Parts: sequence; C-alpha cells; structure tokens
Amino acid sequence: MRLATWNVNSIKAREPRLLAWLEEKKPDVVCLQEVKSTTEQFPTEQIGELGYTAATHVDGRWNGVAILSKVGADDVVRGFAGEPGFPEPETRAISATCGGVRVWSIYVPNGRTPEDPHYQYKLNWLAALRTAVAADLAAHGDLVVCGDFNVAPTDADVWDPAVFVNSTHVTPPERAALAALLDTGLRDVVPTPMKGPFPFTYWDYRAGMFHQNKGMRIDLVYATPKLAEGVGAAVIDREARKGKGPSDHAPIIVDF
Repeated sequence: MRLATWNVNSIKAREPRLLAWLEEKKPDVVCLQEVKSTTEQFPTEQIGELGYTAATHVDGRWNGVAILSKVGADDVVRGFAGEPGFPEPETRAISATCGGVRVWSIYVPNGRTPEDPHYQYKLNWLAALRTAVAADLAAHGDLVVCGDFNVAPTDADVWDPAVFVNSTHVTPPERAALAALLDTGLRDVVPTPMKGPFPFTYWDYRAGMFHQNKGMRIDLVYATPKLAEGVGAAVIDREARKGKGPSDHAPIIVDF
C-alpha cells in the first residue's frame, strides 16, 4: 500500500495541483488536512475520475479532513468519542478501513500561544485522541494515524530550537502528548529528507523560509509495529512545495 498525508491548506486553492499529483504519484490512500471546504465544494467527482473514493469531514471555511482511497473506505467515522470542542467539536479527525488497514487523518489544533485557551484545548484534544486511538487499536490489527499534528516531536525537528522558545509546537506538554500516543503501541515513521539532514514537512510562506530550508517536522505518520517494519520507503515530496501557489506543507509518501 502506498499511503500519503498532506495538509493542502485549502483544497479549492490546491485542486489542480492535487489532481496532477495524484496522477503522478498514484498513492492508494491519501489523508488530507486543512481542506477548508464544504461537502458541496469538495471535488469528489474529479477525484473519483482518478479512481478514488472520498470520505470527508468538512464544515466550510476552516479545518476539514478527508481520506481518499483506491482500496475502499469502509466503516468511516467522523470525529471520535470524547472529542473536545472549542466550544463545539470541529472537523479535525476522520478514520476509515482502507484495504484492511485502519487509517486516521487528523488535524491537531494549533494552540496559538501557551497562554491562549486554544493551547489547553489542543492538549485536551490530544489526550482524547490517545484514548480513541487506543480503543481502535484493540479492534484493528493494522492502524495508521497520520496528518498535521502541529507538534515537532524533538528539537531536531525544528530548524532552530532557539527561535521557538516560549512558542507552541515544541513545549514539553505537547511533546509528552505525542509520546503518550506512541505509547499506545505505535511507531513514528520518519521520512527521508530530500534536502538537508532534517525531514522537515512545513515551511512558513514568509521570508523565503522554504528556500533556506528553515522548516519543521509537524506532519507525522504513526503506524503499528507490523506496518512500520514493512516500510519500503518513506519520503517527503519537496517538489510539491515548489512552484506557483503551493501549500505551506509538503506531502509525505510511505510505501508499506
């Protein structure tokens, strides 16, 4: 199975790029985040012409996640039990069984600043996600949780740790939440960087950050051990971050 995850930062803005990318890379399953669309706006027909079934969890202007699959999308669940809201639950998680593998596409809350109420919402959301994933693991042998986690697991996953002092994405509670998720029985599938020594997946649009490779690894793929041991290749597609009108994230492609 070839699985990909990509924060597209608006599927409307990125639709031509996404369709061309799907034709070129031919993933079996694609997890999308920050879709920013309604159900009616989502290009289900165009994606279907490429052989994909689309399962979506969207609500319009903000957030939104989806799973595209050529190998079926059964038992689709939008959101998860106990999911907190801000104040109401948002469109941040969707799961489905694709080709016998339970796949989650998630878009973790940003947190804004450690002093903002959104930060505690982020921690609460990650704690509830852990509980939900642990329950899903008990029911499925093969499982992958992937998407935009908005957390860099270690200092090696940001271009300069000093720049992020007192910022979200790197605080000990956020990183502890990721460690707790891994403790359910998952492994971090770290992709190979195409440039430089660090596997960054996100670069701010401003100040030429991408061209200077001043990025972060916040898009993650967590898989059960059996799947992780069967990884043939895992790469970050930097080419998809280039050119006119890209997302600020690059897709990760994993061949299981």
